[in-house]
Amino acid sequence: YAAITLYRTLIAFSLAAVIGVGLGILISRNVAVRWFFDPIVSIGLPMPKIALLTIFMLWFGLHDLSKILMVTFSASFQIIIATWAATSNVDKELIWSARSLGASDRQVLWEVIMPGALPQILTGLQIAMPICLIVILVTEMAMGGRGLGDTMLASARYADSPGVFAGIVEIGLVGFCVIRTMEFLRRRLLVWHQEAQKEVAA
Repeated sequence: YAAITLYRTLIAFSLAAVIGVGLGILISRNVAVRWFFDPIVSIGLPMPKIALLTIFMLWFGLHDLSKILMVTFSASFQIIIATWAATSNVDKELIWSARSLGASDRQVLWEVIMPGALPQILTGLQIAMPICLIVILVTEMAMGGRGLGDTMLASARYADSPGVFAGIVEIGLVGFCVIRTMEFLRRRLLVWHQEAQKEVAA
């Protein structure tokens, strides 16, 4: 059951990461895109997205698709905001210097903006991962379909306290492993960054 929950979580997180990072970059670099999405993101970020669970159930059914899309929707706002802020706050002098040396827009994006924004983008992804895990458990409790959430709810219906606590322990272990994996990936991706140099010096 833990494997099923983890599978759904990772698929949803991957979708949210692709959508969130891509849209965040577009919003920061394109005025028309920013004009359209700014009010949507501003309203959607503080909104309790799980309130729309019934809509996802009606539109996409009770199977994996609706669970994954619900989690993707819930986590993507945090990633969009983190990416938007990160790419907007890259030192403008670095961008001007690259342009003065003849760098194209694509080169500026991939060789200046993305490396400078990567630490904050990764922070947004690290925050989004627990959100994915929490929301997938809620969707499993509401929709069934096996998984840890469904198993814990079934145990609670039959007053099976050991079963509920076993689910809690499994959730804790899955969350711990996921967070540690994210930290490991961050260290690997930022091995060149001053953040990693400070850790080595400490």
